[in-house]
This record gives sequence, structure tokens and C-alpha cells, in this order.
Amino acid sequence: MPRTRLSDATATLHEGFARIRSELGVEVEFPPEVLRAASEARATGDDERVDRRDLPFVSIDPYGSRDLDQAFHLATRPGGYRFHYAIADVAAWVLPGGPLDAAAWARGATIYCPDVRAPLHPTVLSEGSASLLAGVERPAVLWTIDLDDAGATTDIAVERATVRNLAALDYVSAQAHLDDGVEVGPLVAEQLRLLAEIGRLRQRREAARGGVSLSLPDQVVVADGGRYGIEYRTNLETEAWNAQLSLCCGIAAARLMLSGGVGVLRTLPPADADTLASLRATSIRLGVPWPETLTYPEWVRTLDPSTPHGIALMTSAARTLRGAGYAAFDGAAPASPEHHAIAAPYAHVTAPLRRLVDRFGTECALAVSRGGRPPGWALEALGRIAEVMDRTASHASAVDRACVDLVEAAVLQHRVGDELDGVVTTTRNDRVVVQLVEPAVIAEASPAAGVAPGDRVRVRVISADTSTRTVCFAISGGALRP
Repeated sequence: MPRTRLSDATATLHEGFARIRSELGVEVEFPPEVLRAASEARATGDDERVDRRDLPFVSIDPYGSRDLDQAFHLATRPGGYRFHYAIADVAAWVLPGGPLDAAAWARGATIYCPDVRAPLHPTVLSEGSASLLAGVERPAVLWTIDLDDAGATTDIAVERATVRNLAALDYVSAQAHLDDGVEVGPLVAEQLRLLAEIGRLRQRREAARGGVSLSLPDQVVVADGGRYGIEYRTNLETEAWNAQLSLCCGIAAARLMLSGGVGVLRTLPPADADTLASLRATSIRLGVPWPETLTYPEWVRTLDPSTPHGIALMTSAARTLRGAGYAAFDGAAPASPEHHAIAAPYAHVTAPLRRLVDRFGTECALAVSRGGRPPGWALEALGRIAEVMDRTASHASAVDRACVDLVEAAVLQHRVGDELDGVVTTTRNDRVVVQLVEPAVIAEASPAAGVAPGDRVRVRVISADTSTRTVCFAISGGALRP
């Protein structure tokens, strides 16, 4: 996707990012007592671990990542596949009620800014002793999930284990091996081959059960040598397949929790009928077919995000996937346990280094798998975890939006008066939202007669202010004809 030329306003941006953290209360550093607890932490639970250092695990993460939550090992078996998923065992390192635990509750999740990140746990733990780094032994929670030859889950087991990650790859290098044969070694090559095979099967199962998977490019800030820019980014296939492994595990975890009557689910309500009716009307008005026989998830899969109408409709479709939350329970299952974008009950258990809730969901799944009850500290957490995680999600979203707004303004501050190509994605009362083709900026504009979602337009940059983090466009004339 197009990438904006990197901004030279480095000092302004660094000051702006720092101001955002100050305004929104983002703490990067930890108090001395928390750092000391992290440095002195020693893993517990060794007496209950199975030794699975024989399995050549592989991890795939964004380039440069060191907080590695997950590593996988995939194998064929009679009638299907066996999927081993090793997850960093954060509970082995964090003493309930101790300084590390209190700090994690205060933060809720790792907050990512373009210049720094505010980690959930001190980096000596999250990027060191607890991380599934390559070539070292680590305590882990090991999921073993059997799949049939169509990718459906047939058996689930979870236990504590000792594992060793053979290779820590990034998405680009993993994709380069699959696309161009870049050498990675025979063991890793086999894992990537199976990742593609199983990932495709799981994608087909997602489509069959009615899952909604939007491929609308994300607007992200990129850093390069201390300079910043903004781009539209789509997932590589390796990212999508790796995500399917995490989804598979999260669905398995939810199944265990519901069977045992205790846990915490990630939920999303279905889109209401009025929203879907409005979306169908917009699709038909834009000339994009949506037959009555085509379900909403099936219709989404027909959209092409490389076209103006596809961008507009996908943007509108994304608004149907709102209202995600957490539902903790001990006894009766939640009245609405399903995550409707995934089209199944689902739980967060695969990112405990970066997300607080995963530690407690994992303990619930482990207890159910043993036929017992979660420890008291995990049960106590269920009463407050949903509220904390909902607040954390809102906080992280606000930080991300503010950082994107700042970089958008910096990218355009020297282009005030210029005319640029864009696509109208939505209309809001007396304003319209325009997504530029290049640079990768999305901002509001004053309305113009006859302009509707999906129209290609020329816009003039009216203002771009880094101090207020705002950009404003004016549409030059009406919609452009093909």
C-alpha cells in the first residue's frame, strides 16, 4: 500500500508523542519496587511441568519484537493435524498481590506509541526471562489441539510445560520463504508449510461458520531511523494464518471455560437489523450487488478494498463490529457468550505478556482441563477484570488515534493549499470523511453537493496543525467521474 514520505519534523513529533502520553496518562517507566520485583522474579510451578523441549517450536511476530507470547509446532497425524501452541506462562513469574501484579492491574495492557511503548510488565520480564525467545528454555502453558483433515477441532488439552523456541521469525521473512524460497532450514520450512496449509483450512472454516473478516487496510504510523510517516497497511498471508492459530486457541479456551462454568470471554454483539438494512441500501446505491440470498459475512467477502466503492463499504461494514467487551462468569454462562465477528465463543489467552486478562483466562482453562477450580487469586480477578479491560481498550484506542492524528498533521503541514486525490468513505451530518490515496491520511471535509460514500474526489488541504492534531479538507468541485 502507499506509504507517505517520512516527515522531517522529528523533534516536533517526539514532543507531540510525549505530550499525548502526558495528556492521556500513559506511564512508560515503572517504580523502583516493580523493577526490583521483575529482576528478582523466579518462575514457579516447575514440579507440574511436562518437558516438551523435543518439539521444534517456531514463532512469527512483527520485525524487532522481543515480547514473544506465542510459539507453535504443527504436525500431521492420522486423519488430520496436531497443533501445539506454547504461550508464555506469565503467572509463573507474577506473584498475586505483589508489585508486578499491582502494576499490571494499573496498566491493563501494553500501550504502543510510535517512539516508545509502555509495557504491561517491565521489559526484563516481558522481553527477557518470560519471553519465548529463540534458543532458550522457557516455562510455558502448552495447548495441544487436534484438528481433523478439514481443520475442525476434535480434541483440546492444556498443561504447563518447559519448551524451547527453535526460531523467532518476522512476518516478512516468513512470507519471503513461502513466496520466494528464501532459506530458513528444513525444520522451520516444514512448520511454515503446515502453517499455510492449516491456516487456509481455518480460514475456510471461519467463512463456513459465518465469521466476518474485514481486509480493510489499517492506517498506521511507521518509524524509520528516528523519522516517522504514515501508511495504509494490509496483512501478509503469514500474519493472517498466524492469527488463525491464535483464534483456534481462543475458541478452544472458550469451549473449555463454558464446559467448566468458569472463565472470561471476549464478546461482540451481532449487528442490529437497522444497521444491516442501511448497509444493504448503501451497497445497492453504489452498484455493488447484495442479493437477498447472500448473508452479511458472505457479502463482506465480495468487497474489493482496492476500489473506491469497496473502501467505502468496508468502512461502513467496520462500524457493525462495535461493542466488543468481556464477560466474566463463575457458574451460569453469559447470556450472550458469542463473539459475532468470529461466529463462536472466544477467549483471550494467547498474549499474556501484553494483555492482563489472558493470565486469568489461562488459569481458568488450566483448572477446567484438570477437572478442578481456578486458584482463588484468579477467581477474585473475575469480578473486576471486564471493567479494567474495557477501560484499557478505550485508553489504548485514544492513544493510538491521537498519535495518528499528530502524524497526519505533520505530514500535511507543508501541503496546505495543495489538491490531492481521495475517496469519500462516510458522511456524518454536515461533514464528510475522505481517505486520501497518498499520503495515507483520513480526515473530515466540508460537504459538497452530490458527493456520497464511494465517490472519488479532489480535496484541498485547508489546514494541518500539529499543536491541535487536526487536519481539514475542502472538496474541490463534485465527484470525479471514472
